[in-house]
Amino acid sequence: MENKGKYYITTAIAYASGKPHIGNTYEIIMADAIARYKRMLGYDVYFQTGTDEHGQKIEEKAKEAGLTPKEFVDKQAGEIKRIWDLMNTSYDRFIRTTDEDHERQVKKIFKKLYDQGDIYKSEYEGWYCTPCESFWTDSQLVDGKCPDCNREVHKEKEESYFFKLSKYQKKLEEYIENHEEFIQPESRKNEMVNNFLKPGLQDLCVSRTSFKWGIPVDFDPKHVVYVWIDALSNYITGLGYDVDGDHGELYKKYWPADLHLIGKDIIRFHTLYWPIMLLALNVPLPKQVFGHPWMLVGEDKISKSRGNAIYADDLVRFFGVDAIRYYALHEMPFAQDGTITWELVIERINSDLANVYGNLVNRTVAMTNKYFGGQLDKNFVSDPLDDEFKAFILESVKNVEEKMDQLRVGDSIEAIMELFRRCNKYIDETAPWTLAKEEKDKARLNTVLYNLLEGIRFGAVLMEPFMPETSKKVFEQINTEETSYDSLSSFGAYECHKVAEKPEMLFARIDPVKTMDEIHEYLGDTAKKVEHKEAIDFSDFEKVEMVVGKVTECKKHPNADKILVFNVDFGYEQRQILSGVAEYYKPEELVGRKVIAVMNLKPRKIRGLESNGMLLSAVINKDGKEELELLSSEMEVGSVVC
Repeated sequence: MENKGKYYITTAIAYASGKPHIGNTYEIIMADAIARYKRMLGYDVYFQTGTDEHGQKIEEKAKEAGLTPKEFVDKQAGEIKRIWDLMNTSYDRFIRTTDEDHERQVKKIFKKLYDQGDIYKSEYEGWYCTPCESFWTDSQLVDGKCPDCNREVHKEKEESYFFKLSKYQKKLEEYIENHEEFIQPESRKNEMVNNFLKPGLQDLCVSRTSFKWGIPVDFDPKHVVYVWIDALSNYITGLGYDVDGDHGELYKKYWPADLHLIGKDIIRFHTLYWPIMLLALNVPLPKQVFGHPWMLVGEDKISKSRGNAIYADDLVRFFGVDAIRYYALHEMPFAQDGTITWELVIERINSDLANVYGNLVNRTVAMTNKYFGGQLDKNFVSDPLDDEFKAFILESVKNVEEKMDQLRVGDSIEAIMELFRRCNKYIDETAPWTLAKEEKDKARLNTVLYNLLEGIRFGAVLMEPFMPETSKKVFEQINTEETSYDSLSSFGAYECHKVAEKPEMLFARIDPVKTMDEIHEYLGDTAKKVEHKEAIDFSDFEKVEMVVGKVTECKKHPNADKILVFNVDFGYEQRQILSGVAEYYKPEELVGRKVIAVMNLKPRKIRGLESNGMLLSAVINKDGKEELELLSSEMEVGSVVC
């Protein structure tokens, strides 16, 4: 196979704060499919992924878990790597930002940027979002909340080092203008240019002093390097980039990256901050940054706190690795969000993998055994119908290549499924069972089954980057070694080896009702078995007065560890309300939040403090554990809930 040159692909490095859900896992599956496809075409591929392991949130989570930050991230990185390996991803390096070679270069990068005047020390005061680890100005907030995650922010002031983004803004604008493929899809590019570049870039905070879990700044050790320089630089440090110019062989060979594959929510960091950092270091920019859409659960964003997270290992337990790879890749549109539910996975497996793909392979191999003892020959009796069939198969190869060149992975897989559907249609058109009745039609039957096996071989070769283990099973069943991409240049490369005597069903049909019962039982989901309270009259419900209020103050109860003391503004009055949510929230997280309160409960004293009302909350399932979440509302303060 011709060597088509190098291809360096990366994913965003996963934040090591918890177990990745299927939405997080989608990215590594997609990157793996692209990497495998490029290898199949003859590219020398280097595929890097890994974990982002520093920051305030990890420091806090480690403390809550009673672990040192390093112990905590070792555990979390191990879990992330386990999921990536479970999904059969073929990465070449799993980099961790706690790796010694990475930390050494991050220190040197920070020092170089400081020495050349691109970083300076100042003081920062602004709104900080802990989950996103981002500072925001008043004008950037949306309804007083973080514009990225819509969570509450709090005021912080600290000494920091800043990176002069504006110094390189013009240069970046010119690069984006002259490299149309740099930011994809086009909608992401327009968002970055119009919403961020044109209004002007503000200098970027690149160090912190309010926490210690990070890479220390060599010349000012009370500061740690902030996430932007630390995490983003993994793409070059992982290859052996050296600030002093003593680069490793991998860096010399593979940089610049051909593709940074990332989620749409972090496109700004990878298309503005990262390129400007590279410009300042005089390092070539990556060729393309692709911001893929999100996978939703139904219509909602996947969220552990909402209790709707679905995990890859749970899905694999019921459906297998390749079926989940197929679903994730097939169901994600190019630029719009995709969706997943347990029911939709079952439906797609039955309709595509069992009915179309699996059934095609099974009955073709079975007919070859039944009518020819499993062994065909190349004595063909052709029909004009065959020409159209062969043309469709060959055209499918071009369609897949065209879609993959545009990173339209879902469309590529659909083109392969159309190939399999065309094979099934060919069976209906030729009716092999009818040809088998007459000895004079035996050669024609041989031709039909050969064409089907060759069509299946084409489809399995094309499907291998997406469903590698399934393709391997197909190759074994039709007994072929012609599995290279080069073998798809013309129709007829399949050699007539004896097929498997007993074809294995690739994908059995799933009983939706039975399987959903098993899933509910496995997940401990009792939603289907809720025992409702005694029915009440509407007049009883009318007695309950519920009003939207805003938390103006929140603190811990002095005499009760599990209780928080709220001061809530309802527009026309303020009330003190106590709620037992201290183990789920920090008081400062709740200030400014809108809540719903029952107003006409009689006051009662709890451990010496009076509570004048009750805040509504919901029981959610979070990582297999029941927790309480306060109900929130976007309605105006004082609105009556009825």
